[in-house]
Amino acid sequence: MKPLIVVSDGMDKNVFETLKSVEGFEVHPEAKITQDQLGEVLPKISGLVIRSATKVTADLLEKAPELKYVIRAGEGTDNIDKKLCEAKGVKVSNTPGANNNSAAEHAIALMMTVLRKTAWAHSTMSNGGWDKSKYTGVELWKKKVGIVGFGRIGQIVAKRLAGFDVEVKFFDPFLENSDIPYATKAKDLKEVFETCDIVTLHTPLMDATKGMVNRELLESMPAHSILVNASRGGIVDEEALLDVLSNGKIRGAGFDVFATEPLEENSKLRSLPNLVMTPHLGASTEEAQIRVGEMAVHQLQEFFMNNNLLNEVKA
Repeated sequence: MKPLIVVSDGMDKNVFETLKSVEGFEVHPEAKITQDQLGEVLPKISGLVIRSATKVTADLLEKAPELKYVIRAGEGTDNIDKKLCEAKGVKVSNTPGANNNSAAEHAIALMMTVLRKTAWAHSTMSNGGWDKSKYTGVELWKKKVGIVGFGRIGQIVAKRLAGFDVEVKFFDPFLENSDIPYATKAKDLKEVFETCDIVTLHTPLMDATKGMVNRELLESMPAHSILVNASRGGIVDEEALLDVLSNGKIRGAGFDVFATEPLEENSKLRSLPNLVMTPHLGASTEEAQIRVGEMAVHQLQEFFMNNNLLNEVKA
């Protein structure tokens, strides 16, 4: 009997067609399904490919007795109960590196949008306005950029910013030095937040980073500074963020991720005039979706046909 493969949160159309053509698989005909549809097929699923929308929780695992393999099409796996998967013998993988460039570029896009106020200027013009004086921006050139988390994505951000002649100060407890000559390690998080014009976050969400950017750190930022988060929701204390932005204690912020996603319709964050928000678009480029999908298809084939587990993520 062929293993049933389900892609719940979407995949590049051409890559999905490739997956459906694999002779050894039975593939659910839709590349994006509702949670109700997912519930209907869970009892038969052998392999599940998800992004950030589907949560692999105890409830899902209980309804999927045939599930053997979960692939997170992306890097972060905080939406998967990895300990329970391990207990039930369900293997977990991600697709490391496939969306790194897209995530890095999105962080820089948020950075530039906040600095140059382009989103607000566009909104004004869409409503018939033309108010140049209201939208005077700030240059990125020669600024001091703090990067929290200096792994693959953080380092891409630093390299992409090189043309702006920025000074990069990074903090990463797992990295002592940098191969990037204009990037120096800060002694702690406090130094990054107190001394940088821009702070951009690139850490995974785990016990050690949950709520890491707290009220004390946010209130220590210079009044002219901005904060960017295109990594994971839950890293920043959103109540404290709301306060510092509402009170004008920092210039602004650009966020792609939130503690609860989708962000609640009545969230007070939506009304802030100095916060640019996007709906978790860091990996949402055509190129990244192709790379992520191709990697996931390859991993499925290796696992089910060659008994070879690639890019395993453990609890």
